[in-house]
Amino acid sequence: MKRKISVGGLIFDSLNAVLMIVIFAVMLYPFIYILNYSLSTPSMVGSSLLLLPKGLSFGSFSMLFKDAAIYRALFLSVSRSIIGPLAMIMVCGMAGYVLSKQELVLGKFFRRMILFTMYFNAGLIPTYLLYQNLRLTNTYLVYILPFMVVPFNIVLIRTYIESLPISVEEAALIDGANEFQVYWRVLFPICLPVNAAVILFSSINHWNDFITTQLYNTMSTNLYTMQYVLYNALAVQLNRSLEEAMRQSAENMVTGQSLKMAITVVTIVPIVCLYPFLQRYFVSGLMVGSVKA
Repeated sequence: MKRKISVGGLIFDSLNAVLMIVIFAVMLYPFIYILNYSLSTPSMVGSSLLLLPKGLSFGSFSMLFKDAAIYRALFLSVSRSIIGPLAMIMVCGMAGYVLSKQELVLGKFFRRMILFTMYFNAGLIPTYLLYQNLRLTNTYLVYILPFMVVPFNIVLIRTYIESLPISVEEAALIDGANEFQVYWRVLFPICLPVNAAVILFSSINHWNDFITTQLYNTMSTNLYTMQYVLYNALAVQLNRSLEEAMRQSAENMVTGQSLKMAITVVTIVPIVCLYPFLQRYFVSGLMVGSVKA
């Protein structure tokens, strides 16, 4: 039986659809502008709307990738966005499984301490001194080790595991599996939705992070990530090598602004490509994990 739609309901649905389209266009246009500007000839770009590239040119990207530092920064960003989430899911997953055990000695205390760290931290200076004493400053490990334990992810995984039937774990134990095997061979595959959600969170955080570089690796130019290179390009200046290459350009088809747009495109595209593959797990993982507190 088809539901009858009143005139008022039809008008509301139409206005709602138009409003959503306008909001979508307003949110999408900045990305379109950046992409089109990076592909345009700078001398042909005016102050009007840029819906399509003007004078299609790949000069900005060509000049951008003449700098070896860009390749190094891109490699560092990609590597930490892969290694970091994998290391995180190993630590947070096992921590969430252990904390889901009601018979855990001092389990209530540990759960509260995990939650406590979500709201309070030592502060910037004590954290810097700790990293310095651990010899993490000016090293690649500062991108990985501090991000292996994320309280929010531990809580999500724990609540997801608690929502699963206890019979699943008991059946594996009866068959002779130990606790380690129960988690990795039985529960870990079942926890795919929440695992994908926290991996997506972690990947985005690793990819977008530039504060860690600014605070702990600013003296090591060989450890600059792509986001920190973009930060320097937008807030400070372009790398000297890029500026020198631009001065030597006979055609002068590239400007500092077009280079900034090209760097922005390079930093946006990878994470945009990753999200669609994990999107179907994203909502389900968070909704199931939010059933319990």
